[in-house]
Amino acid sequence: MTPISLRTAGERRRPRTLAATLLGVLAPLLAAMFLTAPPASAATLTEVTGFGANPSNLRMHLYVPDTVPQRPAVLVAVHYCTGTGPAFHAGTEFASLADRYGFIVIYPSATRSGQCFDVSSPQALRRDGGSDPVGIRSMVDYVQRTHGGDPERVYVTGASSGAMMTNVLLGVYPDVFAAGAAFAGVPFGCFATTDGSGWNSACAQGQISRTPQEWADTVRAAYPGYTGPRPRMQIWHGTQDDVLRYPNFGEQIKQWTQVLGVGQTPAYSDQPQAGWNRTRYGGTGAQAPVEAISLQGTGHNVPGGGMAARVIEFFGLDRGGEPGPGPGPGPDPQPGACRVAVATNAWNSGLTAEVTVTNTGSAAVNGWSLTFALPAGQTLTSGWNAGYATSGGTVTATPVAHNTVIAPGASVGFGYQATHTGDATAPAAFALNGAACAAG
Repeated sequence: MTPISLRTAGERRRPRTLAATLLGVLAPLLAAMFLTAPPASAATLTEVTGFGANPSNLRMHLYVPDTVPQRPAVLVAVHYCTGTGPAFHAGTEFASLADRYGFIVIYPSATRSGQCFDVSSPQALRRDGGSDPVGIRSMVDYVQRTHGGDPERVYVTGASSGAMMTNVLLGVYPDVFAAGAAFAGVPFGCFATTDGSGWNSACAQGQISRTPQEWADTVRAAYPGYTGPRPRMQIWHGTQDDVLRYPNFGEQIKQWTQVLGVGQTPAYSDQPQAGWNRTRYGGTGAQAPVEAISLQGTGHNVPGGGMAARVIEFFGLDRGGEPGPGPGPGPDPQPGACRVAVATNAWNSGLTAEVTVTNTGSAAVNGWSLTFALPAGQTLTSGWNAGYATSGGTVTATPVAHNTVIAPGASVGFGYQATHTGDATAPAAFALNGAACAAG
């Protein structure tokens, strides 16, 4: 690995490896994070061997809470350089949140020099290319085989090297992961090298800037021909990050908004707490296609206390409990027992639509199918929080595991992306399980 250099007050400049650099930066973080270590539980972290294809000899540790639903969600939590899976387990809040909400956590460990993940080689940046991403996917497959993990609710998060791996996994396995959250990372492909080095100074220093289309094309080249839905992305970065510098925050936003086909202009912005500037793209809710949190005055030391809970909220894992039954026949509401509202966001030849379905009746809707016709010239290209089938201009949306049941007075939300030829309005009529719904 190519060495880099840092200098602190009173020290002579001397070369340091990437691993040593990040260890120095992360040591204070680890000390603070141990103060919020998961509470005692009968569940323990267990190492798993022989989990499947593992060309780079990663190690796997698994945390299964005492109580999980029949089809639990799966979270992959990826450590920083010099770290390990057990250290990331002990030093972050994901295990305690798993205890609370009943999901399983996989903690991979890098084994190469410096304990950084491969996010730069040509093998790592293409699907099934034969490097670290292959081993991590095998870990997910193992949990699905042995613990009944829900294939529709697989997520990944990571810090630093793990954040870069989060970007990589969403690019090479968009059909495996539903969403990701990257703390202090860089865009997919930014760290690419061809000389065997694991370090890309230009990327680390924030000197690589590309158009949204160029970044998106880099992602799509990792899995040529893939036309299915793409994972949602949450991006965190400190403005004072001196290891993977802050311009990488904006480059990630450009990349993933373009990949997901949403506008570059935020649909929503707020400050959830002091020093946090949050923007959402393609939607205004907690599960928007892209969410970005800029941390004013913060360096490379993330995640900090309370941030993991925001990740779990973005993934939708804070709902807890066992998923309801899958899509299928259910009691039909009577005509007028449902209401559908749609908020659209259009640009040039594209649009996104946020759909809210409210059960205005007195009985729960257990399993639903919402049918609507797109306005002339519109073509569905992708969607989130629902399954989609199209026939001509007619779209049928069905639930995913977490939103199968609509209680009386409750609502479910989902969204879709479409192209248009001039008419970017919302559909005019909807039917829930064959019964007409009020609009608005």
